[in-house]
Amino acid sequence: MKKLILCFCLIVVIFSSATYYKRYKNNTPTIEISTSTKFSQDEIQQAIDCVQTNFSFPACTLTKLWYDEAKSNELITLNSMDTENSIMIFSNFDVDGSGDNPVLTPNSTYTNYMWFLIREDTNSDWTIDHFGL
Repeated sequence: MKKLILCFCLIVVIFSSATYYKRYKNNTPTIEISTSTKFSQDEIQQAIDCVQTNFSFPACTLTKLWYDEAKSNELITLNSMDTENSIMIFSNFDVDGSGDNPVLTPNSTYTNYMWFLIREDTNSDWTIDHFGL
């Protein structure tokens, strides 16, 4: 009887570990940071971390985050934003087929989704100002 209980506990632990690994391994997006003359790698990483921390779309998995300075500068200028304290991060994410997201299309991938971030000054943290396609 003890062997049966031990085997059952072992199976539960293995299954739980596999489920945890699969769930959290797949939730780590690819990150790409281009060369920048405007921001340090640390400043860009902090902006990416802000987006990743605040990404909470139901039934969605963030798959990629990146910074492209040329595209970011162009769109920030078009939106008349402060070029020194504004940054744009781009992302891709998948929407699952559960239907738990009432806004986004189930079983789809959204690409080049934009996140506009701002800060008070170079010593302040990034905050998300707005986002969208």
